[in-house]
Amino acid sequence: MYQLTLSSDPKNIHQVEEFLLTLNQELHIDEEKFYAVMLVVTEAVNNGIVHGNKRDKTKQVTVSCSTENHILTIKVGDEGGGFDPRVLPDPLKPDNILRESGRGIFLMRQMMDSVSYNDNGTEVTMTLKF
Repeated sequence: MYQLTLSSDPKNIHQVEEFLLTLNQELHIDEEKFYAVMLVVTEAVNNGIVHGNKRDKTKQVTVSCSTENHILTIKVGDEGGGFDPRVLPDPLKPDNILRESGRGIFLMRQMMDSVSYNDNGTEVTMTLKF
């Protein structure tokens, strides 16, 4: 298992890329799938920092990755109050197309094989076959 823990400062986002590049030196995920992983994990960490932990630098966001049978499992958790992913607005509806936010979870669902949340909405689990 690989793990990264960050304080909730948006300036720490760059550490996600370094973490994933190091991980991929061992896994050798093809470029297209690795790009998807990089995008969705960065988005999930950003959501944890900004929406979950409200940029409270005393709170942390944790990324953990594990593999089994060429399936990468990624968990991103925060220490915020959680949310209900079922009530998010559809980013494809005309009223939402021009909104500056609201596409991250949509992208996660499109780019990963599975996306699920814990009961209180503080941790997302994503899987990808590679």
